[in-house]
Amino acid sequence: MITILEANGLRSLHFGTPAVQGVMRVASPYDIELEYVQQMMMWLLFREQADHIVQLGLGAATLTKFCHQRLAPARVTAVDHDPDVIETCRQHFCLPPDDERLSVICADAGHYIAHPHRRRSIDVLQVDLYDARAHSPALSSEAFYAACARSLTPHGLMTVNLYCDWPEHLDHIRMMETAFEAVAWLPEVHDGNIVAIAFKRAPVVDFDVLYQRAANISKELGLPAHPWVTGLQRWMSQDTEES
Repeated sequence: MITILEANGLRSLHFGTPAVQGVMRVASPYDIELEYVQQMMMWLLFREQADHIVQLGLGAATLTKFCHQRLAPARVTAVDHDPDVIETCRQHFCLPPDDERLSVICADAGHYIAHPHRRRSIDVLQVDLYDARAHSPALSSEAFYAACARSLTPHGLMTVNLYCDWPEHLDHIRMMETAFEAVAWLPEVHDGNIVAIAFKRAPVVDFDVLYQRAANISKELGLPAHPWVTGLQRWMSQDTEES
């Protein structure tokens, strides 16, 4: 059952439980309201543009709308298995109709990403897949992440929302590490959200360059990108200490 709640200028999507599946500020429907969803855009630190961006899991269509409106001429594809969610996003969350750059597909995300036609076809993959209870990612296995990696172009990358409890975050990250050359993540926000970024090819990281890119992202797109770099720098320092 899909439920829509509205309070203090915010409209939220629920699947019949208190768990929030997405939020939109009614006065600015194409902005990204939640911090973890903003973090799903941290791939912009590592590449300024993408030809094809894919979201697995539509939620309230926040990422889909933002990428479609703000990142032209990129093609944007969103995949969700529930036609009612897609229709709700069209009617209540300002998801525009499909056009030459936007495709919203009703399909199983696992089947979609594993299809041979998807190989090396996606530049950026954003994964946010949860059921009504939202206790842990709905799709997370070595086979799933291997399919995600195969779908990416040679220098493609993936961001994933990991909403669960420690140490389960690390279980998902270790599965990603079997399929990707490099995986990093930001500090936890909200009540358990950790956003990870996975690289098909390990990047050369220059934090001075990343901070400059973050400044450009904030200026051009209005996203708070500076903390992303700080979080990645903290992650790298901890990772170096542990190794």
